[in-house]
Amino acid sequence: MSSRQYQPLPQHEVDIEKLNLKASELEQPETPQRGSGRFTWKRLLVLLAAAAVFQGTYFAIQHATRPAPRRVRLGIPCRGSHYNSSVASLPTHYTLPSGDKIPSVALGVWQATPNEVGEAVKAALKTGYRHIDDAWVYQNEEEVGQALRESGVPREQVWLTSKLAGPFHAPEDVEWALDDSLRKLGVDYLDLYLIHFPIAVKKGTADEVDEALTANPYPTWKKLEEMVDKGKVRNIGVSNFNIVRLRNLTANPLKYQPAVNQVELSYWNPQPDLLKWSKDNGLLLEAYSPLGGGALVKDTLNLPVVQEISRALSITPAQVIISWHVQRGTVVLPKSVTPSRVEENYLIYKLPETLFDKLEKAAASHPPRRVVNPSKRYKLPYDIFDDDGGVIVPDDSQ
Repeated sequence: MSSRQYQPLPQHEVDIEKLNLKASELEQPETPQRGSGRFTWKRLLVLLAAAAVFQGTYFAIQHATRPAPRRVRLGIPCRGSHYNSSVASLPTHYTLPSGDKIPSVALGVWQATPNEVGEAVKAALKTGYRHIDDAWVYQNEEEVGQALRESGVPREQVWLTSKLAGPFHAPEDVEWALDDSLRKLGVDYLDLYLIHFPIAVKKGTADEVDEALTANPYPTWKKLEEMVDKGKVRNIGVSNFNIVRLRNLTANPLKYQPAVNQVELSYWNPQPDLLKWSKDNGLLLEAYSPLGGGALVKDTLNLPVVQEISRALSITPAQVIISWHVQRGTVVLPKSVTPSRVEENYLIYKLPETLFDKLEKAAASHPPRRVVNPSKRYKLPYDIFDDDGGVIVPDDSQ
C-alpha cells in the first residue's frame, strides 16, 4: 500500500459568493475639479461598472466549473486527510517460515450474512485488500469464491485462508473437509489452512468432544502436513491455541511448524503474554474481533484514550485500533459489510511511540474480557483458553 501525503483539513468554510463587493460599501471618491484631471465622474462610473461585470463573470465561471463546496467539521477525519504515515509506515506484509508473504490487514467474513458477504469481498478487493479470511463453519465460502471471480483480481494475488472445523479433526476426515472448502471457494489451493479450535468433535455428533484428539492434535497436524506436500495448502497453522497447547503441539517432530495462530485480540483482551511468547518462538499471531466484537465495539471506539489519539492524528477511532494491532506485530482481521467501513479499516498508520505506549498501557490496565469462548457449549470441565485440559506439556528445564 503506497503512503499518502498529509492533506490538512480546511480551517474555514467560506461561501465565495459572499465575497462579492457591494457597490454601496465602496468608499466614495473625491469629486474631481472640472478640467483638472483625466477622469470625470462619468468615466469613473463606467470603469467601475466594467470591473463589476468582469468580476461577476469570473466568479460565475469558477462556480460553474467546480463541485459544490462541502461542509467539513474540524476534528473529523475526511477522506484523503490523515496522519502522515510516509515518515514511518507499518508493515503491509509479514514473511512466514515458507517464505510466503501474508498481508497484514485482511477482511474477516465471520457472521457476514448471505447476499452481503460477496459485496463486502468485492468492495475490499476494489479498495486494495489482498487477504480474505474465511472458514468452513462460516457457511459462506461459495459466495466468497464467486465474489473473488467477479472481482477480476487474479487468484494468485489474493491470500485465501480457511479453517478445519471440529468434526473433521480425525485424520481420515481432514482431506475431505479441505476439498469441500476448495470446491466451494472455486480454487485449487489455499494460502493458509488453520485448525479452527483446539476442540475435536466426535464424528456424527454436534458437540461431543473427542478427548484424545483434543489433548493431542498431532495426528491431525500430520495430515495437514500431507496436504502441504500435495500442494492443496501452502501454509498451515492453528487458531485459538493458548501457550500450553502450542507447546504441546510443537514438542512433536513436526515437518512444518505452525505458521500462524489466529486468536481473539482486542483492547479488552490484549493477551500480552501470548504475544511475547509467539514473538520469541517465531509464531505470527492474527487478531480476530480486533475492535472487541459485539457490544464491545462501541465501547472500544468511545474509549478516551482512543478518542484522544484519533483527534491528535486526524484518523478515525477504528483506524487507531486497527493500526495499533499491526504495530504490535500481528495480522489484523476487521470485518464489515459496509463498503465505506471496509475502506476505512484498510487504511493504517504508524502511531507515534508515545501514543502507542499509552494505548498499550491502557489495554493492559484492566482484567481481560473475552468475547468468544466455546468451553461451556462443549461442556468442558475446564476453560479451553486458560487451563491445560489434560494436555501434556514438555519440561523446558530438561
